[in-house]
Amino acid sequence: MLFLTGYKGNTHCMMQSYRKMMAAASISHFIPNQPLLQRRGMMLILASPPGGGKTTITRELARLDLQTTISVSATTRAKRPGEVDGKHYHFVSPDKFQQMIDQGEMMEYALVYNKNMYGTPRTPVEKALRAGKDVLFDIDWQGNRKFTEIAQEDVVSIFLLPPSWVELERRLHNRAQDSEEEIKRRLGKARDEISHYTEFQYVIVNNDLNESVRQVRNILEAERAKRRRLIDLQGFVDTLKPSP
Repeated sequence: MLFLTGYKGNTHCMMQSYRKMMAAASISHFIPNQPLLQRRGMMLILASPPGGGKTTITRELARLDLQTTISVSATTRAKRPGEVDGKHYHFVSPDKFQQMIDQGEMMEYALVYNKNMYGTPRTPVEKALRAGKDVLFDIDWQGNRKFTEIAQEDVVSIFLLPPSWVELERRLHNRAQDSEEEIKRRLGKARDEISHYTEFQYVIVNNDLNESVRQVRNILEAERAKRRRLIDLQGFVDTLKPSP
């Protein structure tokens, strides 16, 4: 404890001086924006059945964490109301999509619901990983399976479960993006999609958006500290010794 004795000033000045002294003593020597350890980025995969919240959580995570970037998939499906080409998806024709496959421009691709092609352009992802950025993927279980096969060390996968089947139905109807026929078709496929949760490293029940985002961020921070992601860790450790 620190005792201030013999102080002639008033009590207010004395307390101000004390607070400044204690604040100065508590300041660490951490230098912001200069990370001590470099690391390779990771591929953070968020998957769920339709209406499970993967897109909303992915966007919120990207907004909160500047070390992340969203992978923009290419697709042959038509744009939905409010979607922007190049932001939500790269909307391309079936012929263009096939051309990208033939030229090796896709990391992975799949036919979803036996209807539309979805795929991940290779170049932006590889560039981000080399720069230490974490790439966020809003994809299905098929995409997760393929990424795990080709880039297992870079992949961190999370499956989002709805809190109930009733809630899943409510979310699909409330987003007002699809026809009633399309909603029924998606619900028909949802049970199969949910059955693939066992292929993921982490599972979160998405009952509350803020809580789910917090859990995903905790997973992200823990994965960033894994030894295998750190570049030249031994070189840094070698510097931790007394000066001669």
